[in-house]
Amino acid sequence: MKKIIFLDRDGVINVDHNYVYKIEDFEFEKNVIPGLKILEQNGFHFIIITNQSGIGRGYYAEKDFWNFNNHVEKELKKNGIEILKTYFSPYHPEGIGKYKKTSNCRKPAPGMLEQAEKDFEIDNANSWMIGDKWADVKCGKNFGIRSILVKTGKGGSDEKHKTDVEYIAEDLLDAAKFIVQK
Repeated sequence: MKKIIFLDRDGVINVDHNYVYKIEDFEFEKNVIPGLKILEQNGFHFIIITNQSGIGRGYYAEKDFWNFNNHVEKELKKNGIEILKTYFSPYHPEGIGKYKKTSNCRKPAPGMLEQAEKDFEIDNANSWMIGDKWADVKCGKNFGIRSILVKTGKGGSDEKHKTDVEYIAEDLLDAAKFIVQK
């Protein structure tokens, strides 16, 4: 069984420039690599869980998402960090075409984590969700794992899904130190 850190992408791993999908806009959030290294050294594996309503709203295509995401994973790998898999939800209730729908895979619903659980043997008691939005925290809670809100990215500005949280961290490094102490 694997201990998993479920990571939101935009605002946690990379700087969130609002609907980011262009490789030239890529930059790591502060302390991402040191934080992930600490977690990896303590036996954690990583899965990206990301809402991508920009696809659903027609701002960019799924291929644009994958090009950017593959770049993110490649940059992480250059730093010795391996991502097991990325799950994304392109759906939004105000989307267009086939993307206009309410979906169990759109955070705060736990559908992406449930799919990961089918794909991997996950040790839920020792796994965590880390995000910059309350929807991320609530997603982890809805799945039954502990969650951390980081102050990078949106920093919890989405009050609609506010819920109790295990810890509010300055950044990914602070979150990693907290998890390892637990």
